[in-house]
Amino acid sequence: MTVRTLSGALQNALKKCPEAPAIYYFDTAWTYQQLVDRVEQVSGFLRQHGIHAGDRMAVMLQNMPASVVVQFAVWALGAIVVPINMMYQPQEISLQLRDAQVSGIVILESVASRLNSLPEVDTMRVVMVVKDGQDFRGKAPSWLPTSRSDGPVQYAYHSYDAALSADVLTEDQWVHLESLDLCYLTYTSGTTGTSKGAMNTHGQVLYNAAVYESAAQLSSQDVILAFAPLFHITGAVAALATAVWLAAPLVLFYRFDPFVACHAIERHRGTFTVGAMTTYLSILEHINPSEYDLSSFHKAYSGGAPVSSAIVARFESRFHQYIYNVYGLTESANGLILTPWTRRAPVDKGSGALSIGLPGPGIEVEIRDLNARDKRLPPGTEGELALKGPPLTHGYWNRPDATQESIVDGWFFTGDVAVQDQAGWVYIVDRKKDMIITAGNKVWPRDVEDALYLHPSVKEVAVVGLPDAYRGEVVTAFVVRTDENLTEDSLKQFLRIHLAPFKIPRVIQWVEEIPKTATGKSLRRYFRETAKS
Repeated sequence: MTVRTLSGALQNALKKCPEAPAIYYFDTAWTYQQLVDRVEQVSGFLRQHGIHAGDRMAVMLQNMPASVVVQFAVWALGAIVVPINMMYQPQEISLQLRDAQVSGIVILESVASRLNSLPEVDTMRVVMVVKDGQDFRGKAPSWLPTSRSDGPVQYAYHSYDAALSADVLTEDQWVHLESLDLCYLTYTSGTTGTSKGAMNTHGQVLYNAAVYESAAQLSSQDVILAFAPLFHITGAVAALATAVWLAAPLVLFYRFDPFVACHAIERHRGTFTVGAMTTYLSILEHINPSEYDLSSFHKAYSGGAPVSSAIVARFESRFHQYIYNVYGLTESANGLILTPWTRRAPVDKGSGALSIGLPGPGIEVEIRDLNARDKRLPPGTEGELALKGPPLTHGYWNRPDATQESIVDGWFFTGDVAVQDQAGWVYIVDRKKDMIITAGNKVWPRDVEDALYLHPSVKEVAVVGLPDAYRGEVVTAFVVRTDENLTEDSLKQFLRIHLAPFKIPRVIQWVEEIPKTATGKSLRRYFRETAKS
């Protein structure tokens, strides 16, 4: 059977192994047959309420079985999933609903009141609310809101439970789609301006699931852990799509927690995940290796933000597990450059950056001049990373201006400054917009952050350039330290053996935490904007 779509991948898994485990969620365990049974029920309910092929359906759920069911139910109808970040507040939700022109939404009970004042709700064909405790069995972590709600819901809605008793749409009745049909309208995090919807097709998502299969040497015998949220492209592709593509089990745990995650690894013998570096930092901080059997967890990948070689070494020393790098974008349907399993990524001698990996099959990489996009640069030269290949988006939803800005002659310009060596390894130096110019010297924040991470008392950092009347900008470091005795002077002294004098932060500020996106990217812009206000 040739698999071209995500719903086709689920049908293929059902045909191959109906009784194989599909989902583990605390004490809940479903086979692929049980998963498809629920998809047939929910897709039937959505069809009864007017959802058709091509419609956009918003989904605002945590990593729970209902999220998997709803997404496949939407695809069974030929409709498009619009994932919404669980951290979004009413104004952010409204902008996304309006831009995508959604026909309905499925939302978690604990955040459902955020829709109360939104006019978009009145025009939807269906609004469904899912209880936070849905499909949950077992002892709940203290943070899981099994019944609590942020407030009363002031609009008409259907319960998810009602959908589970609807007339079914059997899998042989699902809408036939092709690889070029859209499966996701995935909105960028907005860290580089107005959030915009990248159009991801079924074929693009499955292509990268196959890239993971090849690079990490995955099979149906692997156990896929969803460290990343399913509402983000990493969770959608590296967890959900990859698991179903392989007909492997997917382990969910509502949201990431280091103790719950490590317990799940031990219990289900988890083997593979792609998580933000913050998830590994959290495990480093909270988990005693002697208390969990993590020996099965040997395909640990990190994506979403550049990885410091110092953190990788620290994690390996403590847990005897090397962290493999992967690079991807919302616009590339997640990972398309990654470090093959069992190989170690080299470190660039010039920038000190740990390589993000080698291009996946069919992926073309070029380094272009920062000031002349049509000029290709030779190996070993810093420039903007440009990508071409099957998983790259063809554009942004209703944004021809943004599409033309990012895609030129079939090449997607990432905004990341990178180097590629003669052997093909790619290194991310930093974001183009984050470059600091101080007294005429160019400083990449990533370079300084990597040096700071070498200090054993540095937990997290964010480096930015702040306005200065004399130097133009000054290198400023915001640091989370693990030892209160660490002083600004001693840290600067430490940096002198790792950095040129002009790169050493003139200002170091101690902070309790580094603000991040939902997927673990440090929000440098928070510190820049705070300094302006």
